[in-house]
Amino acid sequence: MGQTKSQFTDEELQDYQDLTYFTKKEVLYAHNKFKALAPEKVGHNKNAKLPMTKILQYPELSVNPFGERICEVFSSSRDGDCTFEDFLDMMSVFSEAAPKSVKAEHAFRIYDFDGDDMLGVSDLKKIITKLTGDHKLTDAEVNIIIENVLEEADMDDDGSLSFAEFEHITDRSSDFLSALRIRL
Repeated sequence: MGQTKSQFTDEELQDYQDLTYFTKKEVLYAHNKFKALAPEKVGHNKNAKLPMTKILQYPELSVNPFGERICEVFSSSRDGDCTFEDFLDMMSVFSEAAPKSVKAEHAFRIYDFDGDDMLGVSDLKKIITKLTGDHKLTDAEVNIIIENVLEEADMDDDGSLSFAEFEHITDRSSDFLSALRIRL
């Protein structure tokens, strides 16, 4: 079968297994997927950093309206470029094995475009715009949706959603877990 030597030591693989929701075998599989995005750059450099444009070639990210935002949130440099560890963290959070609380925390960060730890009106507008894509809504329609969301979920009536309020919504959503899944 040729060479099957891993770029990672047993200790590194154990650390990755301990820090993610993956087995060692899945970590190696994730690395192969990462390497396939830019074999010329990753090659034998396990510390390679891929530009967001390469990461967005991953099939599930290429069709996700939040693909760029996902890359930004998981990028250790916050510019969307990802190391293998960033990519592994992303894939782990979006794996079937990740608990709902971890998915909710990261979904909140993805939707919190301005980084103020609240989902305000501007964040909600961006979410709606990304979700509707080419099917443009009028400002009035967007405002009605925002009013409905806030009426339903803004328990303290401060005009925005805290993480606790967001988590309450995700707890009531039957398809939340399946919506936040990316297969390796």
